[in-house]
Amino acid sequence: MSTKGRVLVAMSGGIDSSVAAMMLHEQGYEVVGITMKTWSYAGSGGKKKETGCCSLDAINDARNVSVALGFSHIVVDIRSEFGGHVINHFKSEYLAGRTPNPCILCNTHIKWDALLQRANKLNCDYLATGHYAKVREEGGRFIISKGIDAKKDQSYALWGVSQESLSRTLLPLGTLTKSSIRAFATERGFTDLVNKSESYEICFIPDNDYRGFLKRQVPGLAEQVKGGAFVLEDGTVVGQHEGYPFYTIGQRKGLNLSLGYAVYVTEIQKETNRVVLGTFDQLRREGMYVHKLNLSKYVNLKGKKLDTITKVRYNDQGTPAVIEQVDDRMHVFFGSGVHAITPGQAAVFYEGEDVIGGGWIVSAFQKR
Repeated sequence: MSTKGRVLVAMSGGIDSSVAAMMLHEQGYEVVGITMKTWSYAGSGGKKKETGCCSLDAINDARNVSVALGFSHIVVDIRSEFGGHVINHFKSEYLAGRTPNPCILCNTHIKWDALLQRANKLNCDYLATGHYAKVREEGGRFIISKGIDAKKDQSYALWGVSQESLSRTLLPLGTLTKSSIRAFATERGFTDLVNKSESYEICFIPDNDYRGFLKRQVPGLAEQVKGGAFVLEDGTVVGQHEGYPFYTIGQRKGLNLSLGYAVYVTEIQKETNRVVLGTFDQLRREGMYVHKLNLSKYVNLKGKKLDTITKVRYNDQGTPAVIEQVDDRMHVFFGSGVHAITPGQAAVFYEGEDVIGGGWIVSAFQKR
């Protein structure tokens, strides 16, 4: 038995999680690899071949690494949990006129909560993943911080992980760059992983057509919502759209309108099935309200104002903002404003490299 402990490693079959498992194995941990079957593509009605983190090829790739290195590997079917937490939320958010972020829900409820339940049954002390981020304990709190590879940093996606879960989390890739990870795998003879293409689609929508997915999952939806009005911010009707769930804040392409100038979706009005359009400048908002908070660096921030860098989407570079917790909401004020703040997306607050916490965007405001 390893003196370092027993660790359950979430293995998707890709290079990142595979190298995470290799590193922990070499460091002397007793590794148990686990690959999740989260979704049945055959049942989704999509046209693209099954790919990604829970395809048969991915499962086999993860198993091949574990066999080569001599540690155990198991496959678990968590389609029920995934459907309940991720798929249902995905559908309900679009139907509510918001734009969901399923990857964050998956991290919180599947890659941590559900897998830690399996870790307990397998007598594992820790859970590890191939995320590019770091975790440390400081002052009795477990804090997520940015990975050193700025282009691959995934700290934004981990704000929802609980303190209890973080206390048992290992993130071996946080101090490495993508190039060094490729070199690590190459040196050990795993060139197939190095040459394997990476998938950036939502895992349960391999054809990247979320509108088609919604139509298949919600029978009759297209007919129910079709024919709503495109309107300008002053209420002028400028056309008809395919239905409010099929648009998102900031969208420019796919509107099928010609107004002589560029327009973007600035607001989605579910109640009237209206999609509001405006110029890029009209996308700008000075602040937002965020709820369902999870704070990691501090216990709470009630009654305090804090200078932060706040991200409003995954690939956002972040914007200086003052945050103030009022009851169970965070009020966020951007000095210079931010474009395309999207209800349903996550807002994540940073102090230097550290994640203070995050929550879900409720609404944006222009002036308060």
